[in-house]
Amino acid sequence: MLHFSRFKTIAILLTCLAGFLVALPNFFTKEQLATWPSFMPKNQMPLGLDLQGGAHLLLGMDQEEIKKDWFNNLRDSVRKSLRDERIGASAIGVQGGQMSVRLVKPEETEAALKLLKKLAQPIGNAILGSAGMDMEVSQGSDPGTIILKPTEQGIRQRIAHAAEASIATLTRRVNALGTSEATVVRQGQDRILIQYPGLQDTGPLKRILGETAKLTFHEVHPSITAEDAKLTSIPTGYRIFPGAKDEGGGDYLLREIPVVQGEDLADAQPAFDSRNGEPVINFRFNQSGARKFGEFTKDNVGRPFAIVLDDKVLSAPVIREPILGGTGQISGNFTVESSNALAVQLRSGALPTKLTIVEERTVGPSLGADSINAGKNAGIIGGIGVVILTILAYGTFGIFAVVGLLVHLMMTVALMTLIGSTLTLPGIAGLVLGVAMAVDANVLIYERIREELRTGKSAVSAIDAGFTRAFITIADSQLTTLACAVIMFWLGSGPIRGFAVTLTLGIITSIFASVTVVRLLVSRWLKAQTDQRRKLEVPV
Repeated sequence: MLHFSRFKTIAILLTCLAGFLVALPNFFTKEQLATWPSFMPKNQMPLGLDLQGGAHLLLGMDQEEIKKDWFNNLRDSVRKSLRDERIGASAIGVQGGQMSVRLVKPEETEAALKLLKKLAQPIGNAILGSAGMDMEVSQGSDPGTIILKPTEQGIRQRIAHAAEASIATLTRRVNALGTSEATVVRQGQDRILIQYPGLQDTGPLKRILGETAKLTFHEVHPSITAEDAKLTSIPTGYRIFPGAKDEGGGDYLLREIPVVQGEDLADAQPAFDSRNGEPVINFRFNQSGARKFGEFTKDNVGRPFAIVLDDKVLSAPVIREPILGGTGQISGNFTVESSNALAVQLRSGALPTKLTIVEERTVGPSLGADSINAGKNAGIIGGIGVVILTILAYGTFGIFAVVGLLVHLMMTVALMTLIGSTLTLPGIAGLVLGVAMAVDANVLIYERIREELRTGKSAVSAIDAGFTRAFITIADSQLTTLACAVIMFWLGSGPIRGFAVTLTLGIITSIFASVTVVRLLVSRWLKAQTDQRRKLEVPV
């Protein structure tokens, strides 16, 4: 176990050297790194909000809008179910948090009730079991009336799903801005926390996060304008949509159910119009969206269709020819910045509900600098104490243990730099804890060596047995800690995940440093001692 081949020795030394080079940029400023040769690594660990300052936004979801969207989708499902079974409905209305369906023929109430009960969905999953239904379907007090009312569990489930979808969308939007450091997590039932390190001006962030970016394509009424509908009546299935203010257009009478929705959008990229050079957005549908869009444009050549963003008509161009390729272009007095921001929003998907800023804070970098300095001071003082105690307790072997600790620390920082892990205050705590665990591994090895020496074994045999037998204990203790770190990463969020990542990397590097690197140092020391003893024993 104490013998190292030349190949293994070179591999260990190269690994330590690579870790040192990757970790080195973290101890210099960006200005100093700019003067380094191009072949040198220059990546640094990103710092969290608590270390470098930044923006803190707490967003609240509109529960009423979530319920409204639910009722709108439910209305379409009710109409389709009744139409497929040829059951007539004279009115479908929403009032007082419930939907009322009035049938044309009251004698069809029993059949309609049985049919609409199928729309209620169970809450829960196959593992945990069902916790009830998301809505109650019952017969109303008036003949031929059916009531559909969401349950409390159903509303909570809808809000939870909206929160999950919002977090996924917001994360994609933030990442599209060019950062991997932002934290997007849910707080409470209907709030979402965003922490964006290094950002002092929250204006651009609020603009790109606040818009729902719900893109839809609608059929324009072929004969009645919005002004005529206002004077008479709005046809069934149609709705008046306002035009975008920057377009200066009036209102539009569009079919309420869109031809193609934003969910069918596969990609959106900012570009420039080849004819006039103005900023535009090129979009591409997925297979389903391309098919629906192609069929609609094929059947409506010569008629206008409306491109609607967040319930406002961007433009209503006339279909000159069938658009069968599934691609198109959106124009609308965009600037380069606005076209890029809108493309990011469209690519990331629509937010399921409007988000409002409940709390906004900006953390200054001075607070982070104080935290870093305090962490450095604590680390230096603790490190000096560990070095002194280790050397006093184990002498030369204590020096080897200190070298192993330095290797462990550099390798941990190097791995965090490579994977882009954000360093936060809990992450610093994880680094300190990793150092303590690395020391503990060396203590286990050295104490085992002392026990072997007490049994009368030679120094070489005792050292070999100490490293071999102590490794089992070290692996057992580190695996239990690793299991805890994995659970923290799985169930935790934000700083807890940062701590779990740092702790996991510390466990991996501590085993490498304490067992492999220190054993190599001890092996070379023993060889040097043996060679020196042999020289002294040679007769003159």
